[in-house]
Amino acid sequence: MKFFRGLSRALVRVETVLLVLFLGVMVVLAFAQVVMRNIFQTGFLWGDPLVRHLVLWVGFMGAAIAASDERHISIDAINKFLPIRTRHIVKTFTNLFAAVICYFLASAAWVFIQYERAAGGELVLSIPTWIGLSILPAGYLLLLIHFIVNAAEHFGSLLTKTASEKA
Repeated sequence: MKFFRGLSRALVRVETVLLVLFLGVMVVLAFAQVVMRNIFQTGFLWGDPLVRHLVLWVGFMGAAIAASDERHISIDAINKFLPIRTRHIVKTFTNLFAAVICYFLASAAWVFIQYERAAGGELVLSIPTWIGLSILPAGYLLLLIHFIVNAAEHFGSLLTKTASEKA
């Protein structure tokens, strides 16, 4: 269990660094685009497409960080009224369900990336489009990892509670 929690925390550190980096690049580039357009009547041709793709990266990094802390989209009004044991059971199953959904989304995103590679489109500055979109399968895989770790922790808590109740 400690290995998986350590893996999750290491991923969160990397995700946080990437999130800050990408968000910083987005802000600087968007600001530069506005200044260049309003003052110099020009801009970077590649600026807007890059910012649009960075939005995807920032969104997935933020979603992965939120999922690691179980702050991802959830309706937990009922969970607050459940006994602890039942709450762990519900959270184990909801995290596993979310992991399964992320698996299917990652698989579909991988197929999409293969089509993008075959199409041979260019994002900016001779960078293939599929590289910019590679966050789709990677992001879903990150989410899948965090959901599995959360499910394992709740299942472990459930087993610990059951073992301590028997003792």
